[in-house]
Amino acid sequence: MKSIITILSLFVCNFCFGQDLEKQLDSIYSDDQKFRLQLRDIEKQYGSGSKELKECWQIIREKDSVNIIKVRAIIDQYGWPSADIIRKKGSKTLFLVIQHADIETQEKYLPIMREAVKNGNAAASQLALLEDRVALRRNKKQIYGSQIGKDPDTKLYYVRPLEDPDHVNERRASVGLEKLEKYIKYWDLKWDAEQYKNDLPAIEAKERSMGY
Repeated sequence: MKSIITILSLFVCNFCFGQDLEKQLDSIYSDDQKFRLQLRDIEKQYGSGSKELKECWQIIREKDSVNIIKVRAIIDQYGWPSADIIRKKGSKTLFLVIQHADIETQEKYLPIMREAVKNGNAAASQLALLEDRVALRRNKKQIYGSQIGKDPDTKLYYVRPLEDPDHVNERRASVGLEKLEKYIKYWDLKWDAEQYKNDLPAIEAKERSMGY
């Protein structure tokens, strides 16, 4: 009888912990996404150099600085929580906050997220985006083509430096990402691997000039 009570007590504790953590992560998710979802419309309405856009980015940076403290505390104390506790949205929230953090934070938690993917607690497609962002910040080429840049002179978008463009869709498929040509339609871009390879030296030179 005593062992049954002990098991039930542990179950209740874990259940309450999961509920509390889900609520916290829901709040973090809202803070991470709310103003980012407004960026495109603000830029269209007021322009890329507008006061309104700068103010929105300032709010985003402030939210990010608070969110990363919260996410660090969660992962440092509990590791990457299992999917049955925080569910897909909670795991996505952890990823988003790390994805929007500084390179030191990204490098610290990248191995932890890799392990979470192996254990079925995080999505391979989300890990791919973090892998790309870290690679570019390390002055390497991205692998999955998830990172898009914007030329400050022409105001045109482009796929940031990419490794082996010919086989990018095979790599994307392996982690559950849609084809690159479909993904980049959001930025009004078209994918042509041969043309991209010709353009790549100019893209890399442009990024060096921008301090990337």
